[in-house]
Amino acid sequence: MQRSKNDVWVGLFVLIGAAAVLFLALQSANLLGLSLQSTYNVHARFDNIGGLKPQTAVKSAGVVVGRVESITFDDKRFQADVSIAMQSRYSFPKDSSLKILTSGLLGEQYIGIEPGADEKSLQAGDVIASTQSAVVLENLISQFLFSKAAEGKPAGSAPSK
Repeated sequence: MQRSKNDVWVGLFVLIGAAAVLFLALQSANLLGLSLQSTYNVHARFDNIGGLKPQTAVKSAGVVVGRVESITFDDKRFQADVSIAMQSRYSFPKDSSLKILTSGLLGEQYIGIEPGADEKSLQAGDVIASTQSAVVLENLISQFLFSKAAEGKPAGSAPSK
């Protein structure tokens, strides 16, 4: 009887430990949308979102002020429509701008919000007009290679036969 009682307690302890490790793993990977703070939704349109995903952080001055709630494709404008859940305790001017930034050289992407100077604040349902799309590393490399190839050719030379 005593042994089975100990087995139950050990099993319970192992289950709680496994649940705690799973919770920490999901929380550190931004896959757990557990937030008890009230939010309001705003929208932004981007030409290219790169590797942006739902639950990605929205940061201002390095502080998380919201999260990406959903990403859809607007087939009339041919842009990505990003819905953002901003924490209610943070108020940003209507003319604030959004940029898709990267943590480090090849790190995960997040949205950076830069406050504007408007006296009116963002409200639920507003669309942020000033956005800057993600920088795609492949595009930068191809532009660099193209410019280097163009530098290599003399300007007035005729093609060889």
